[in-house]
Amino acid sequence: MQKIKNIIFDYGNVIFEIDFRITQDSLKQLGIQNIETFFGHSGHHNLFSELETGAITPAQFRDGIREIAQNSALTDQQIDAAWNSLLIGVHPDTHQVLLETKKNYRTFLLSNTNQIHYDYIMDYLQKEHNVPNNDHLFEKAYYSQLMKFRKPHVEIFEQVIKENNLNPAETLFIDDTPGHLEGAKKAGLQTLLMTEKPENLGAFLKSNGILI
Repeated sequence: MQKIKNIIFDYGNVIFEIDFRITQDSLKQLGIQNIETFFGHSGHHNLFSELETGAITPAQFRDGIREIAQNSALTDQQIDAAWNSLLIGVHPDTHQVLLETKKNYRTFLLSNTNQIHYDYIMDYLQKEHNVPNNDHLFEKAYYSQLMKFRKPHVEIFEQVIKENNLNPAETLFIDDTPGHLEGAKKAGLQTLLMTEKPENLGAFLKSNGILI
């Protein structure tokens, strides 16, 4: 691995623990069929991609869930609760690990997310960690629904590179999804697959030669 000066972190299951199986079960309870193909880690219905790129609003997403579940009586609260159920949280030590990493590298956050999850996470961070957002942990935080692209689109990586004048060869992208790493490689980034639970982020970084 070439000398690293910059690190771009994924959020879900790198920093913030998530569990797709919980939301699969929750969506089943709303009446969604064929859940493995509808919503999974490696693939999902286009409704989710549209939400993550800001192509549809949360209200349109909820209407889409009602239509697919064939249940117009589902409330916004029921849908949001099912959709947010995959969001577990951040280990108490993880923010400090990121702050220590920031001392030695230019660090960035690049997350495939959506407005419903974003609002939930910001509320969680305020209540559980007494911080308003992730901005203090990175030089800049990027969220797909605001960028209108999602990983693994090469354009989302190129935007981060261009806006921050990064040398891709000196920039490491860390994600838990192999397909996202392929998009990063097309942009010239070095990549690292997250193979530990988020609570072990510090040990994982150290074992891969990252100074913290």
